[in-house]
Amino acid sequence: MKKILLVTRPIAPPWDEASKNFAYYLAKNIPNLEIHLMTKGILPELEKNIVQHPIYTASEKDFTFSQKIRSLFFQWQNRNAFDVAHHFFTPAKLNSFFLKNFLRSKKTKTIQTVATLREDLYSNEEIGKMMFGDLIITYSDYALNKLNSLGFQNVKRVYPGIDLEKYRLREKNAELLKKCGLTDQDFIINFTGEYTRLGAIDNVIDSFIAVSQKIPSARLSLAVRLKNEKDAEKKKEVMEKLENNNLLEKVSFLDSSTDYGEKFDMSDAYNLCDISLFPVQNMRGKFDIPLAVVEAMACAKPVILSDLPILAELGKTGNSVIIKAGDVPNIATAILDLYDHPKKRATIGQAAQKFVAERFDIRKVAAKYEEIYKEL
Repeated sequence: MKKILLVTRPIAPPWDEASKNFAYYLAKNIPNLEIHLMTKGILPELEKNIVQHPIYTASEKDFTFSQKIRSLFFQWQNRNAFDVAHHFFTPAKLNSFFLKNFLRSKKTKTIQTVATLREDLYSNEEIGKMMFGDLIITYSDYALNKLNSLGFQNVKRVYPGIDLEKYRLREKNAELLKKCGLTDQDFIINFTGEYTRLGAIDNVIDSFIAVSQKIPSARLSLAVRLKNEKDAEKKKEVMEKLENNNLLEKVSFLDSSTDYGEKFDMSDAYNLCDISLFPVQNMRGKFDIPLAVVEAMACAKPVILSDLPILAELGKTGNSVIIKAGDVPNIATAILDLYDHPKKRATIGQAAQKFVAERFDIRKVAAKYEEIYKEL
């Protein structure tokens, strides 16, 4: 049985970081190989073929320097212990340098999953230098084509997977609905994204202000985590703007600063809403395939999505509503149209759900990775 090390941030709660969440569910769906996870503490009830290494001491908020050192030291100590080391980190100059020069082993094949190339930060030459895997796997065709154009041929595209048993259409969570001060009669708009990145939060708030003037039952659910002080400051600014427009009571903040923020599942947040927004102006620092979009689609929610080229393979005809990035009136118009046409909402949601089931089912994705591991 091959030994596969998944190199990630701490596999531990809170489950609010896309790459470690994906690695966790990937491990649970590969029963025929010995999978090794880098954890904080021991997770209960994992399958017998999964070996846990509790090397981390913290798992919340940003990945601190001390935790990075723990990760690198563990990899150095065990550089000959595994058949395959599968790296889930977004490429950066420093971690790529260490992996190339100090942690490589002739006994261990390396896979580098590239969730995003960070073209906003790095030149083509720099991107090329940060590729170190025997096999490079991209999340998107966009990144695959980019690396091919730079001369890399050892590249495959495999979409990230999600658990469709968890992310599916179901009844609204009555307890969460009540705690958020919402009712079944409300028209609930979800935004799952960032406070200080992606250039979306201001557009979301401005479009909600406009929509609220025409839809009295409109409510906004912000399932946006607070990662740092900048996020906290931006949240205060958002709350002040809502209060100045007499809308603060119509907004629910699903984050760790609330008494229910740590006690709900993201699938509950998606199923709470009637539509979901992802009107980003850029994807700097975000994965090419944002799971906030995929998970909402899996729950059969119509998503209003920006027309960025990097998101084009997600926004297919009929499975979403595409708007011009940064166009607040366009966002508001799209929301009003979906509100006025319930059948259209349902049709788009069903198309989105089918789209995700065909491409992002964790069981199908895990089968592809198992095949890759065995062949490498």
